Amino acid sequence: MEFISERVSVERQGEGTSVVISNRLPRTQQYMLIGWLVAWTLCGAAFIYEAFRNTDPHMRMPLLVMIAFWAYFELRILRVVLWRTKGFELWRILDGELTVKDSLFGYGRANRYFIANIQRFGLLNMDEASWKWQMSDSFWTRGAERLGFEYQGKKVAMGRGLTKAEADQLAHVVARELKRERKAGR
Repeated sequence: MEFISERVSVERQGEGTSVVISNRLPRTQQYMLIGWLVAWTLCGAAFIYEAFRNTDPHMRMPLLVMIAFWAYFELRILRVVLWRTKGFELWRILDGELTVKDSLFGYGRANRYFIANIQRFGLLNMDEASWKWQMSDSFWTRGAERLGFEYQGKKVAMGRGLTKAEADQLAHVVARELKRERKAGR
């Protein structure tokens, strides 16, 4: 097993190669994210309590709208906390296929791509100084993808939350494995 960093490992077993990317955060960021979830949950509990307690009809509709807004973001932050504490991105190159899976508690949909149809694998071209990149690569999101390829005319992105150095090293390893798999003709 080869470790690219604390979070990224590559394992070659027989004819296949597996890549595991952990999405763990440093402890301080993890505690801040969980603290945010707890504070947001308490705010929602206050909104719900007030909606049931309040008898003023003019306040009922704004509270229900606020609860809908709160519920949407509660689910979003809960999803991020679960992803950052229990999530993994799993890639496997085996038998002429690249399988990419976002795994949460072992569950997740695996997407399979025939290696013969993968074109232009490598680092995604993005402006790291842009506002959009800064927001999508923040620790309070699931993380931005750094690697990608074209598959049958569609763009596929993967490698959530990788640093530039991790993405560079991983791009070389995976490109080499894809080339080896193409030569094997599987």
